[in-house]
Amino acid sequence: MKHTFTDKKDTRSGFGAGLLELGKTNPKVVALCADLTGSLKMDAFQKEFPDRFFQVGIAEANMMGLAAGMTIGGKIPFTGTFANFSTGRVYDQIRQSIAYSGKNVKICASHAGLTLGEDGATHQILEDIGLMKMLPHMTVINPCDYNQTKAATIAIAALEGPVYLRFGRPVVPNFTPADQQFIIGKAILMQEGADVSIFATGHLVWQALEAAEMLAAKGISAEVINIHTIKPLDDAAILASVSKTRCAISAEEHQMNGGLGDSIAQLLSRKLPSPLEMIAVKDSFGESGTPEQLMTKYGLDAAHIVKAAETVIRRKQTVTA
Repeated sequence: MKHTFTDKKDTRSGFGAGLLELGKTNPKVVALCADLTGSLKMDAFQKEFPDRFFQVGIAEANMMGLAAGMTIGGKIPFTGTFANFSTGRVYDQIRQSIAYSGKNVKICASHAGLTLGEDGATHQILEDIGLMKMLPHMTVINPCDYNQTKAATIAIAALEGPVYLRFGRPVVPNFTPADQQFIIGKAILMQEGADVSIFATGHLVWQALEAAEMLAAKGISAEVINIHTIKPLDDAAILASVSKTRCAISAEEHQMNGGLGDSIAQLLSRKLPSPLEMIAVKDSFGESGTPEQLMTKYGLDAAHIVKAAETVIRRKQTVTA
């Protein structure tokens, strides 16, 4: 099945567009940023609603405490900074002030993963999904393109409780519908297949679709499912797909330890033991380079998904022989 995209946009701009729309429709929404208003595309909200925008400077821990306090007054705060500073730098504040008491804070994180590119390993956080999904009460969302990021941003305002929303800097294909309804915790079947299930999240969804096309040319039918919500995981969708294909691949721009693949492995081991291959960074830090160079070097592109599919199908055949 040939998939096409309408244009290319960065997912952080989808966040900015969604935040601006929320500002117009929900007066409870406020925004806080740690000195990165332009990078987070929060400048349109700041210009339109200056009395609901708070520039806290390079003080991310304070930002999380302020956001937690604002919820007590009925506000819905959206915090914005790079993913590294949204999680690793402020983990104590998130754990104690937000997650522990279930505060209604939306932690919005840009520049996640390797595709931050030239900024290098110190900024390319690859463990943020694991950090956030292990916190009780925390919802974790990782949309795949501009349209889905915009829809997710709008959707999380209606969810009571803390949310981690992850997105990125690079321009990527924009291929999901502009008018989509974003349902938290509900995976999206991108294409049906019979031989292998590919569960992808974030930037890897488009790579999975490209891999499926390459596999089709080899006579392999791949089912591609967009796991935009990592927690709560759509167990039913995963089990239904693997019940049919009997083998799976997870694909994510994150460490192999602690990411989407780990969650799927736990589910399958309990409910439906099946061969699983994981496309992820294998216990290493990143480095400087273009997003494309890094995705290829660290094995996160369509070609590597194809190789993983061939491997896991062989494993399935060995198990069933």
